[in-house]
Amino acid sequence: MPIRAFLIVAACVPLAIAQTPPAPAQSADQPLGPSGRIQARFAPPPRINKFVAEPDSIQPGQSFLLVWATENPAGITITPGIGTVAARGTRKLTPKATTTYAITVHGAKDTLVTKTITVTVAGTVPITADATPEVKKDGPRMADGKPDLSGVYNGAPRATDVTPEFKPGAEKFKVVRGPKDAGLYADCMPTGVPQTYFVPYQWQIVQGRDKVVILHEYLHLFRVIPTDGSPHSADPDPTWMGDSVGTWEGDTLVVDTIGFNDKTELPGGFRHTEALHVVERFHRIDFDHLQWDATIEDPSVFTKPWTLSRTFALRGDLEKVDEYVCENNRDYKDLFGK
Repeated sequence: MPIRAFLIVAACVPLAIAQTPPAPAQSADQPLGPSGRIQARFAPPPRINKFVAEPDSIQPGQSFLLVWATENPAGITITPGIGTVAARGTRKLTPKATTTYAITVHGAKDTLVTKTITVTVAGTVPITADATPEVKKDGPRMADGKPDLSGVYNGAPRATDVTPEFKPGAEKFKVVRGPKDAGLYADCMPTGVPQTYFVPYQWQIVQGRDKVVILHEYLHLFRVIPTDGSPHSADPDPTWMGDSVGTWEGDTLVVDTIGFNDKTELPGGFRHTEALHVVERFHRIDFDHLQWDATIEDPSVFTKPWTLSRTFALRGDLEKVDEYVCENNRDYKDLFGK
């Protein structure tokens, strides 16, 4: 099982952390643990534990076994001709010529490691590995011809491109972190939409004939979104993730969500009211990438709607999001001193 690249601590706090002076307050959208420190700094680096060919010298027409094992990957590719793979695996290959294979393991915060091996095919001209994996141009489609968006995708980097305009008197909705604030994620409460995409954990789309399910690994948050033309509930009760309905505009899935409570934050560090309205657009631009745009509107807070855009990379090495348990049973204020 791949080891996740990020860890957000929410319950078990070692004594050593309590003895460490608190870090300065961070921006509202950075994932902080109970110690007040950005958790990404604790993300272990990616490693290549094994990348071998068995055997590494063959005759024309013979096969070999490519074997690899990695740790802490956010994504793994092997070139030439293999593409995205799981954290550990084997592949039987029959190269036509001497070939140099390269594995690239991406980790947290744009870190990566690479390694190459060469398999010699007697009497042939060598082929060198292409460092850039081939991008599959066309994504899969459903039986009805609509794009199939199903898959596991990486979460987005934190939002630094958010500059909404506040209505007069609404500046109080800007979140300001104090020195004793344990951070957005310390209370293990649902993150809401669209903040849920900005947690450094994977998320998944499961697409059916008349509905789409979105599953988030962090906190096991989910939405079941009808795409059969069903309207919003007449009077939805305010919830953390809202009431969502979907429609198709060509090859783009448009998800309209209302019915939020006012207990979550928006990317960039803003509060909102129950009037929050989010419209998301999902478009699979190629096999390995999903374009996502979200228009955010709250007439009680902002002068006009504002938009976030991200391109999510497909995690071809994962078939589903993993289990995540977050428990908060203590007050962290004592960690920051008196």
